Amino acid sequence: MNKFYLMCLTCFISLSAGAQTEPPTVDPVMPFGKIDKVDLEATSCDFEPDANAEILFDKGSLGVYIGTHLSFDRHTRIKIFNDKGKNEANIHLQYYATGDVENIGEIQAETINLNNGNIEFTKVDNSLIYRRMVDKYRMEISFSFPNVKPGSVIEFKYSRISRISDVPNWYFQNDIPTRYSEINTTFPEELTYSSLVQVHHPFMVSSPSKRAMAYEPSLTDEPYMTSIKDNADKILFQLTALKTESVYAHANDTWKKVGLEIDEYDGFGGQFGKSLKGESLIIAKAKKLADNNEKIAYIFNEVKNTMKWDGFNESVVNDGTSAAWDKKTGNSTEINLILYRLLKKSGVTVYPMLVSTKRYGKVNRTYTNADQFNKTVVYAPFDNDFYILDATGKYNVYNQTPEDLLNGTGFYFDRDEDKFELINIMDNAPVRKTISLTAEIKPGGKMSGTAHINSYGYNRISDAERYTRDGEKKYLEYLTGNDNNLKVSALKMENMAIDSLPLAQSIDFNIDLPGADENYIYFNANLFSLMHTNPFINENRHTNIDFGFCNNYVVNASFKMPAGYKIDAMPANTTMSLPDGSINFKRVLAQEDGVVAARFVISFKRSTFLKEDYPGLHDFYKKMYEMLNEQIVLKKI
Repeated sequence: MNKFYLMCLTCFISLSAGAQTEPPTVDPVMPFGKIDKVDLEATSCDFEPDANAEILFDKGSLGVYIGTHLSFDRHTRIKIFNDKGKNEANIHLQYYATGDVENIGEIQAETINLNNGNIEFTKVDNSLIYRRMVDKYRMEISFSFPNVKPGSVIEFKYSRISRISDVPNWYFQNDIPTRYSEINTTFPEELTYSSLVQVHHPFMVSSPSKRAMAYEPSLTDEPYMTSIKDNADKILFQLTALKTESVYAHANDTWKKVGLEIDEYDGFGGQFGKSLKGESLIIAKAKKLADNNEKIAYIFNEVKNTMKWDGFNESVVNDGTSAAWDKKTGNSTEINLILYRLLKKSGVTVYPMLVSTKRYGKVNRTYTNADQFNKTVVYAPFDNDFYILDATGKYNVYNQTPEDLLNGTGFYFDRDEDKFELINIMDNAPVRKTISLTAEIKPGGKMSGTAHINSYGYNRISDAERYTRDGEKKYLEYLTGNDNNLKVSALKMENMAIDSLPLAQSIDFNIDLPGADENYIYFNANLFSLMHTNPFINENRHTNIDFGFCNNYVVNASFKMPAGYKIDAMPANTTMSLPDGSINFKRVLAQEDGVVAARFVISFKRSTFLKEDYPGLHDFYKKMYEMLNEQIVLKKI
């Protein structure tokens, strides 16, 4: 939340992007309560026929309200095509409600239906518009539209009042298609705003006071993409300077100014000085440990095991560190500032660091705005390396950066040391998962055996979290790839609570091999690898690929053949790599003394790929999955 408040008015510097087309001759935005029957009669989106709903128009207007406040008026109209699209009729609006920071009012909302050729309007009653505090800072307004069904059109409008420095960003693209989107800005010259334009499609209108786009396709989740925010067409606004006859002042145009503001206004400075009940015992024990690595490990586990995360990622405190420590519950910033204090008091060099989780969106280094971050962690540099510590995740470890921060950017700062720096958060060390499998095949197409899976690093955390979150039944469905023929009769999980050891899973299984008859048995050696379904089946890709980390899979399997059978067909040994060697695949199969041995190795040397790399990645994955799932054929002698 930006608290750099200036008594001024605004203008913004536009950065050109995309192609410009002629403005529409007819205004595509209709007044509230006025609608064309054509929109009510439509049964699908003209340019995206499979869409469940479509934004007919979305219009925003930014301007000055009074003094230090900015007005933002928005009018949105959505067409519902089917039952799946009815979820669009549930609206949630959040704003900062402390003091006079922000407010949302003048809400109007209605459902529009066509009934026997007549247009019917059903307004949302004001008593059904609810407000609730999400936390200490944020208020949420929620309401649902009545009488919504396939064919309905819903529309709503509201006014948002915020501090002059807290300019709403504008997204032209959403998770459903948008027929028309427009943002207007009407500001005088006293303030300078910069606008960061990030678009992939041409503008319909592009002028200093108005930007509009039309026929924007939906942007939905693709496998291994980051956030919708990273990839959507958008404009980000930022106050950069105040100019009057006597004063010219820059706003937060450097990361140092951002860090100083956070320290001063968001309470970080105050929190650093607040003691924690009983902290002296923890600090005294930590100081007796031999080195910083031991101190970090000890204090990290103390905080992680003592505190319960409330589920909120915040870049500010809620009740404060002392209160959170007493309650043993806090948001991500409170928990990690507790960790920061205890480490610093124990003599470890650490800094608070702002980060953005993967789903929240990537940080743009040229856009000096703290709103890009949604979480505070602890940065601990040493030699030529560092730890990034987050004590909110119960399966997080002190010496491994949390997966949801990888390939992102962190901002750490210290007023006393005059440090205000951005760093890239990456981990290129390969992470392993090994599967060892021994099975026996019997006449008639029955197989039984045991499998041992060792998951290391991020794989360990992922499997342990999934097992705890989903329960054993759903976890087994995940392990077997929902293969109804593959049955697990026993599962044993070891080292769940020992961070330093791999998660060891022991599985007893049996399987009815499909397609078997009196003369032939068919089986696939690729069991329990979780590499059964190709995530990249679509021919086209709209977003970059982010695997997070470099994964290495190794599968070693042996299958005892039934007596009286021989190999009729077995896939050839092969190796395959992407041209730059960033992903490698190897398959080795052999048969000796009635046993078929199989080995698969998949190794990654790179974790991110541009969408421009997708054609090669798509072809590689298609071939790799064909090879992984090729059948071995046994024939009765």
